[in-house]
Amino acid sequence: MKSLALTVFPRTATRRPKVKQLRAAARVPAVIYGRRRPQPQNLEIKLKELEDLIHHSVSENILVDLKVEGDPEPNRLALVQAIQHHPLSGLPLHVDLHEVAPDERVVVSVPVEAVGEAEGVKDGGVLEHVLFKLRVRTLPKDMPEVLEVDVSHLKIGQAVHLGEIKAPAGTEILGDKHISVLAVSAPTAEVVETPAAETGGIEPEVIGEKKEEGEVGEGAEKAEKTDKGAAKPTEKGEAAPEKPADKKAEKKPEKKK
Repeated sequence: MKSLALTVFPRTATRRPKVKQLRAAARVPAVIYGRRRPQPQNLEIKLKELEDLIHHSVSENILVDLKVEGDPEPNRLALVQAIQHHPLSGLPLHVDLHEVAPDERVVVSVPVEAVGEAEGVKDGGVLEHVLFKLRVRTLPKDMPEVLEVDVSHLKIGQAVHLGEIKAPAGTEILGDKHISVLAVSAPTAEVVETPAAETGGIEPEVIGEKKEEGEVGEGAEKAEKTDKGAAKPTEKGEAAPEKPADKKAEKKPEKKK
């Protein structure tokens, strides 16, 4: 990987009010640490130079040649370990730099990029990225910007495993060799729901469904209407009341004089 030049300055402002003034002056606080340095050193970077560095970088891993103004050891090699951004404005708030030696092997995460169109995708399959980044151990000068993986031979149900990826010269890919990195899966069938309008909005009646309290069935309703005109049964041993005799039948004929 090609290193990019970056000029930084020693920083004396460490407390919050001073750091806020530093950011107001278009400077970004930073810190550099590493094995060769007994304790971290506070630095500051011009905001414009940092934004240009991020904009012109083609990889997530940025290797920089530091030039420290007024420092006894002006030239240093470092990796941009992390950049903190403001959640609303997106402006850089703080930068962590990891100082490395040219002959020191470092461990970084490198993005994975698929190359070519898989045969399974042409047949209707879907290419899936199981892992988007891989951890590698390498020298700073041999650090890859991206790991390209050819997927043109993949059919549906096949995958590229970590052990099948060829590492660039001077680079070792870390991790379980049997883990899938890229795979082609079969297309999933879509479930089409039938709109209620096509079924007429009629809900099927459930057989054996328990009637709610107060609900009367059709047969029970007819029986209830029939029972209304029937006489109520008498108690055991009690004679049923006789119907009143016809008044016309009770009237006796008069005798002729």
